[in-house]
Amino acid sequence: MGKHLVLVGGGHAHMVTLANLHTFVEKGHRVTVIGPSAFHYYSGMGPGMLGQTYTPEEIRFATQRVVENKAGTFILGKAVSVDADEETVRLESGEAIPYDIISFNAGSYVPRLNLEENVRDVYAVKPIERLMQAQEKILELVNQKKITVGILGGGPSSAEIAGNLWQLTSDAGANRPDIKIFAGKRFMARFPENVKNRVEKSLSNRGIEVLTNGYVQSIGDHRIVLETGREYALDFIFLAMGVIPNPIFGNANLPTGPDGGLRVNEFLQSTEYPDIFGGGDCIYFQKQPLDKVGVYAVRQNPVLYHNLMARLEGEPLQAFDPGGDYLLIFNLGGGQGVLQKGRIIFGGKPAFFIKDYIDRKFMRKFQAIEN
Repeated sequence: MGKHLVLVGGGHAHMVTLANLHTFVEKGHRVTVIGPSAFHYYSGMGPGMLGQTYTPEEIRFATQRVVENKAGTFILGKAVSVDADEETVRLESGEAIPYDIISFNAGSYVPRLNLEENVRDVYAVKPIERLMQAQEKILELVNQKKITVGILGGGPSSAEIAGNLWQLTSDAGANRPDIKIFAGKRFMARFPENVKNRVEKSLSNRGIEVLTNGYVQSIGDHRIVLETGREYALDFIFLAMGVIPNPIFGNANLPTGPDGGLRVNEFLQSTEYPDIFGGGDCIYFQKQPLDKVGVYAVRQNPVLYHNLMARLEGEPLQAFDPGGDYLLIFNLGGGQGVLQKGRIIFGGKPAFFIKDYIDRKFMRKFQAIEN
């Protein structure tokens, strides 16, 4: 008798499973995919979409269409809690979905800091749909007046948003916005000095200011206050302080890591519940904590697919090997980038060209299974 496989999220770590979803059905299993949107947007191309290098259609994967074309069931909804003992996942609507095997690729979100009530024009960089809304609002504002945009966060996300915001508004003339990155006390702190310097120089050459004079204490309506008490008036604010895993696991009393991610073993399997799996930003890999970068989700793809099928069929599981150094490229807008792979570091147009080629190839591969 077949079993019921439930996938929560259609992100990078589930792409191979989705592409081969029909293989589960052919073996007599039912597959249900739960997602908050009919589409999954590739976050690595999100800043480029903000800068209009890409259209929204170019950076998204039609999750619902693929699932239904491959004889699965797609539920448009948000999973908010799991009862591992009862083997059910509960949706925001209150509906409870039973499962035999479940896998999470539920992603991450940007924490909202201390927002006062009734604040306006504050946008997190994730989910990507918020960047689409932010793009529309910024273009509306720069058509009216000169504005100041603040980007809160000291990592690569803030750098990519700043550079692509500069690109988006490059035709605004006298109304081109002032762009300020509020990076806390150090910008690009976890990267080599050479990478930091290249990113900072690329931004400063275009008039983008990086401030390292203190962390943001609170966010008000069109203003922020630093821990030093200094206040800045801002017309528009991006939240780019890094991401933390989906809070669903904290609501489920499942074993989690220090960041709140689902704690998994070398098989990408819950350390306590063998019928629960996960990948991407929402997990904490117990053997070796992993950076929140898409490359690990991509590497987890075939392992998750194998292990979900193996668990359903009673076959041996396969261990996940995170691999060595990964290629990291930042899209800084204006056709500029910075690339790092181990000790290899360079910037400019060649770096962006390589990222653009890799990203477009990745999207073409998985968009090809939509039809």
